[in-house]
Amino acid sequence: MNLTRQLKAYQQAGCMVIGLAADGEVSLPDLDLADGPLVVVVGSEGDGLSRLVAETCDLLVSIPMSSTLESLNAGVAASVALYSIAQKRVQ
Repeated sequence: MNLTRQLKAYQQAGCMVIGLAADGEVSLPDLDLADGPLVVVVGSEGDGLSRLVAETCDLLVSIPMSSTLESLNAGVAASVALYSIAQKRVQ
């Protein structure tokens, strides 16, 4: 099964699918979807999310960064996002 089909299956099962993208529509601190079932999609380092995967996501989320940093590697971006979501779920 390919990734876009699996993401659609998650959506049909009631999950919100968010993708991490530098040009995301919502900044991670403003994300207000942390209380329900959530799937976080992280793109490849360098290329990010493919066009089809990005279009399948319900929302694209960006991580605010200092102007001196170009980008985060995929593992760090995933860690930052998951930590932020976990903190919001505790509140």
